[in-house]
Amino acid sequence: MKTLPLILAATLPLAACSWGIKLDSGGEKVRTAWNGDVAGCKAMGTVTVSVLDHVGPVDRSDLKVRDELEVMARNEAAGMSADTIKPLGDPRDGQQSWGAYHCGPQARAERPAMRIQQKDANGTVETYPVKDH
Repeated sequence: MKTLPLILAATLPLAACSWGIKLDSGGEKVRTAWNGDVAGCKAMGTVTVSVLDHVGPVDRSDLKVRDELEVMARNEAAGMSADTIKPLGDPRDGQQSWGAYHCGPQARAERPAMRIQQKDANGTVETYPVKDH
């Protein structure tokens, strides 16, 4: 019975490391180009971010990991004077690289509705609209 409290004591601090990842005021101004269209934009660099994708032997939700990676990338890109990011690949082991771009004011006007995509066991993608704020 003494092992359970020790396991919990060891894993809870690790789980807390990625809790509370929030979009900051700079990141709110950065859009995500999910369609990959950054034509006419100036490349500002690459952002690589990482979060825990598992806690001990338990894998975290893929959707939650992807969401946290996007939030962190948007926050980091804002510090590079970028207003747009685009994923450069899928997340791997809790890490993902993003291209950071400056597209100017037209990027805000052309901003498509934000959507969450999740694949089911058959590989089918389901899309859920997300409230844009």
